[in-house]
Amino acid sequence: MILNDSSYIYRSVEEIKAHPERVFRLNLSKQKLDTFPPEIFECTNLIELDLSKNKIEEIPPQIGRLINLEKLSMANNGLVHLPKEIGKLTQLKYLGLNRNILEDLPAEIGDLESLEVFEMWDNELKDLPDEMGKLTNLKILEIRGILFTEEQQARIDNMIVKTAKILMSPACNCK
Repeated sequence: MILNDSSYIYRSVEEIKAHPERVFRLNLSKQKLDTFPPEIFECTNLIELDLSKNKIEEIPPQIGRLINLEKLSMANNGLVHLPKEIGKLTQLKYLGLNRNILEDLPAEIGDLESLEVFEMWDNELKDLPDEMGKLTNLKILEIRGILFTEEQQARIDNMIVKTAKILMSPACNCK
């Protein structure tokens, strides 16, 4: 058992149950999970959480408890919405939401003041909230594979901090 090694990566819910306060990194990717394991919320020192390539459709509001989280990967799941409590993760530097079916983002996404990389390509977003303009530390916004009109793309380009690299697909003629 690793006692206080923040570089150790836990790989099962069973493994974290005995000493959740010792868990800094947790990788539960490719485990065919269809719900967000509630045991994760006991890991108050969690810095990295990877739940990618599962079948999770919802992130519970308790996500806001993980205030030390710096990296969250939820790519390749079935997410449709994010809870507004995601905005409490003010230490988050990386948020990976690629290949979900997200239709919208909460305004609280703008509270992620440390966010540097936001990947959400291949989703069903209709638009981005104005509050994303508050993400002044953003370096990369990856939104390819999302159908935005030329007008929407121009708005996004004007809204996002100028130092960020925005990766978009060509504009669509969609309404």
